[in-house]
Order: sequence, then C-alpha cells, then structure tokens
Amino acid sequence: MSKAPTARLDRLLANLGYGTRREVQGLIGAGKVVLDGKTLRDIGQRLAVVADLATRMTVRGAPLDPPAPLTLILHKPLGVVCSHREIGRSLYELLPERWRARDPVLSTIGRLDAETTGLLLITDDGGLLHRVISPRHHVPKRYRVTVDRPLAGTEAALFVAGTLVLEGESNPLAPANLEPLSDTTAFLTITEGRYHQVRRMFAAVGNHVTALHRDRIGALDLPQDLAPGHHRVISAAQLSAVFTPDQN
Repeated sequence: MSKAPTARLDRLLANLGYGTRREVQGLIGAGKVVLDGKTLRDIGQRLAVVADLATRMTVRGAPLDPPAPLTLILHKPLGVVCSHREIGRSLYELLPERWRARDPVLSTIGRLDAETTGLLLITDDGGLLHRVISPRHHVPKRYRVTVDRPLAGTEAALFVAGTLVLEGESNPLAPANLEPLSDTTAFLTITEGRYHQVRRMFAAVGNHVTALHRDRIGALDLPQDLAPGHHRVISAAQLSAVFTPDQN
C-alpha cells in the first residue's frame, strides 16, 4: 500500500484557495484551523492528505474544502459559458469563490456551449481530464435534442454509418446513435467532441437544433435531484461509470 502524500499546513490551505501563504499563516496563528478537535498552530506541520481530511478538519468553523484530486458533477444551466475567455456569465461563478484560486486549477472536462444545458464534469485531475476527452477512449456522451422541424426518418441510418462529413471538414464523423423520442425530439449519442458537433450534424440534414441537453457521459447519468446551477463532489466509484459503456 502506497503512503499518503503529505503537505505543509500553510501550503495545503493556500493551494485550496484560502488565501496567500501569508494570509493562511495568519489564519492558523489566530487558531481558526482545527483537526480532530485540536487547534493547529504550527504553520509548517506536515499533514497526510487523505480522503477523510475534509471531514476531520475545519477552517473558521466550516469543513475543509476537499483536497485534490477533486472532481465535481455540475448541472449546467442555460446561458452560462464554460471558459474564462468567453463573453457571458462563467460557470466558475457557480462555485465557491475561493475555488477559483485552487492549485491545481479546476477545469471543465470538455465544454458545453452557452445554449446547451446538462451534465458537466469539472476536475483538477489532469489525467482524468485527458482520459475522458481523448478520442482513443471513445467515451460516449448522450444528448437530448429538440429540433425545429420533424425528423425525416433517415437521420439515424446516416449518423450511424460513419460517413457524414460536416461542412468545412474533410474527415467523416465517427458513428453516432440516434434514438427518436417524438417527431421533433431524440437522444443522440456521440463519441467525439468536435466544435458544435450535434448542432452541425442536424444542420447537415437540413434541420435546426432549438434545445440541447446532455444527460449522460458513459454510464454516468445527471442526477435527477441535482438542480440547474448546482454541483456536488463525486467519488472515484461514481467516476468509474464514465468509462462503462452505455447499455441503454
């Protein structure tokens, strides 16, 4: 069994966004950090960074934020962007403010455009991020699509054939599965993440997407009790569902 990594108390708190090293040293000196009921005052004390640390330590009387690696599932609402560089309200504004100062930083695993809602994963685990988005792993992502005009009935065969070439591109898309739900709604499962891929696929068959919602990555479903704009920490066991093929 490998030993748990350790970190200096002041560096740990600074990396979690509680302030600069000097600010967290003041926090510790003021007796605001407690572990297992004991006030910590040694800024250089090394602590084992273990999974239950967040349940045993408090800062200013509140539970310690989860140390890295941290992965969140977030229900992205309409009108929110996934990048600091895009114009509009950022999804990072939905998270605690100090989380924006965490080191390593939190990043979205892939993106959803401003007009797309649903399941979004956010992590500071670079290995996990690349594993999910890598084309080599073919992680399926399911979307509920609403279109402007009735489906023609030929879309499913075209999408699954793996021959559709989007406008402005030369390589065909990987096969995608379409499951019609009504004349104007369907589930579409893709394994790639090209720019505005779902919208462009329907544009290629003469239709227009009016609403787009991602509800599944792999076999990980967006929890029904997770309201738009809210997030929660997910465990390694829950994350394993991302790499389980969708059997539905």
